[in-house]
Amino acid sequence: MAIRFEYHFELKEYIKKYPGVYWSKTLRSFYLSTEGASVKLFKLYLKEAGYEIRSGALNWNISTTRKKVYNLPPITSEKTQIFKNYVQFLVGKRFSRSTISVYGSFVQEFLRFTETKDPKHLDQNDVRLYVEWAVKELNYAISTHRQLVSALKHFAYFYPECAIDVDKIKRPRRDQRLPVVLNKEEVLALLQVTKNLKHRTILALLYGSGLRIGELLNVTLDCFDFKRKQLHIKGAKGRKDRYASIAESTFPLIKNYYHTYRPKVYFIESPKGGVYSASSVRSFLKQSCTLAGIRKRVTPHTLRHSYATHLLENGTDLRYIQELLGHSKPETTMIYTHVTKKDLREIRSPLDTFLMKNHLPDKDDSYPLLS
Repeated sequence: MAIRFEYHFELKEYIKKYPGVYWSKTLRSFYLSTEGASVKLFKLYLKEAGYEIRSGALNWNISTTRKKVYNLPPITSEKTQIFKNYVQFLVGKRFSRSTISVYGSFVQEFLRFTETKDPKHLDQNDVRLYVEWAVKELNYAISTHRQLVSALKHFAYFYPECAIDVDKIKRPRRDQRLPVVLNKEEVLALLQVTKNLKHRTILALLYGSGLRIGELLNVTLDCFDFKRKQLHIKGAKGRKDRYASIAESTFPLIKNYYHTYRPKVYFIESPKGGVYSASSVRSFLKQSCTLAGIRKRVTPHTLRHSYATHLLENGTDLRYIQELLGHSKPETTMIYTHVTKKDLREIRSPLDTFLMKNHLPDKDDSYPLLS
C-alpha cells in the first residue's frame, strides 16, 4: 500500500520511524505491507500523534493502489550467512552505503529466487533465469539491469565456490541518451518565478556552480571561500573532493539567505536542522517549472547539465569543465559536445537553401511561407 501526502516534515519523520514502512525511489512514496493487522496498527500509530487518515481534511490521504507482488520464498539460513558475508565484503571494498544497499538487495533477491538450491551449485543458468525474470516481471530499466549485473559479478568474485563464470555475465549496453538542457532564458525565468528565498538560493547554486543535488545538500558553512570564488565540495561521488566555482552574481543572494535563515551547520538546512530533503527540492522545482511555462522534464541534475552545456557554448575548455564537474573520465564530459554542436547548428538545411535561391529578389530577405 502506497502512503502519499503533501510535504510535511514532522509527518515524514514520524512515518519513517514506524517499523515495516519503506521508501520506494521508483514510486516516490512510502509503502507498507497490507498483510495481517499492519494497516490497523499503522492507523493507531498515526492517531497517537494526532494524525487522521481522512481524505481532504489535511490535504493528504493513503492510496490503496498496489503493485503486483511476487512472493519469493524466504532465504535459507545458509544463504542468509552468505548474504551477510557478501555485505561485509562490499563494506571492505569501501563501497558507498547506497551502493551496498542496492547490490545487497539484488543478491538477496537472487538467493531467494534460486530457492533451496545449494549455493555451491549456483551456475550460469541460474543467473540467466533470474535476470530474465527480473527484467520481464519487475520491468527493470537498462540502468537498473546494469546495476543488477554488477552486483552478481561482485557476488561471483566474493563466492568462488559457486559455478558462476564472471566473464559470461554480460551487461546490456548503456542508453545513449542526450541530457535535457534548459536554454539561458529558461534558467533566468526559473529563477525569477521562484519567490521563496531558500528555494531561489538552491536553484541558483545548482546551476551557478554545476552541483549535484547531494553535493549541495551536504555543503557546510566552512565550504565557502568568497575571496577565491570557490566552493569546497567534500566527499562527492567516488569519495572525491573538488573545488567548484561560485558565480559572483549569487554573492548578494547567498548572504541574504544566510542572514535570513541563520543556518547552524549545513548551508541548506531543514526546518528542524540537519540535512535538507532532496525530495523537497524536486517538489518546488516542479512547481517553479510550471510557473515559468517550462514543459521539459526538469530535475535538479538538469541544471547541472545546463551549466556544463552553457560553459562549453561560451568557449570554456573541456578539460576545465571536467575538473569543475568532478568527472573522473573525459568521456563523461564529452557528452556535452553532442548537446552543443555549434558548428552543426550553423549548417543550413537544403530546404532553406532551395527556398532562398528561388525567392524573388524584390522581396525581403525572409523565407517564403510554406503555408
